[in-house]
Amino acid sequence: MSPRPFTPKVLTANALLEGDVVWLDASGHWTRQMARAALIEDAATAELHLLDAHARAHEVVGPYLADAIPGPNGPEPTHFREAFRTRGPSNHAHGKQEQS
Repeated sequence: MSPRPFTPKVLTANALLEGDVVWLDASGHWTRQMARAALIEDAATAELHLLDAHARAHEVVGPYLADAIPGPNGPEPTHFREAFRTRGPSNHAHGKQEQS
């Protein structure tokens, strides 16, 4: 069985202090907006970014690569879980939900 071809990804995690969902942008900073995330198009770059994120435990927790597609305003999620995470906490209106 051959390995699956690499599909575009974004690197996501949770901000250590606030708990907000964050994504890695092209400049290596964390953003709270998925549309500003860097769309990673090759496996080697994805793995390097993931290793770097794990080394930044003073900033984020639980980093992982999530499938994404290019959209008109930046990367967009391909899975329900990631779409849900872009909307903020689900327990009551605060954070990103207050802005809607």
